[in-house]
Amino acid sequence: MEKFLNPEELKFDSQGLLPVVVQDQHTGQVLMLAYMNRQALELTLQSGKMVFWSRSRQSLWHKGETSGNVQRLVALYVDCDADCLLALVEPSGPACHTGNPTCFYRALAAKELE
Repeated sequence: MEKFLNPEELKFDSQGLLPVVVQDQHTGQVLMLAYMNRQALELTLQSGKMVFWSRSRQSLWHKGETSGNVQRLVALYVDCDADCLLALVEPSGPACHTGNPTCFYRALAAKELE
């Protein structure tokens, strides 16, 4: 049984942001990590399309507004601490600005453990 949380119960950080893990609903692939403020969350819920807060530009970012690679919201989940979101989406194109389907396309080269 799914439990529902009121948006007022979300725990935004000291900058008023929540991290959002974005996942392709069909493949299960994690597409990206972004952030939302309250306004981005409200706009996402109203429009059904992902809207984020750009930390670098300090402004709202409607995913796909320049690339056309919109992400349609299918479901939104809250973690157990109410300080992170998981968005299941239907992407209309690559998630990454590099053209890759996901922003997680590189492996970290780590020294082998002895």
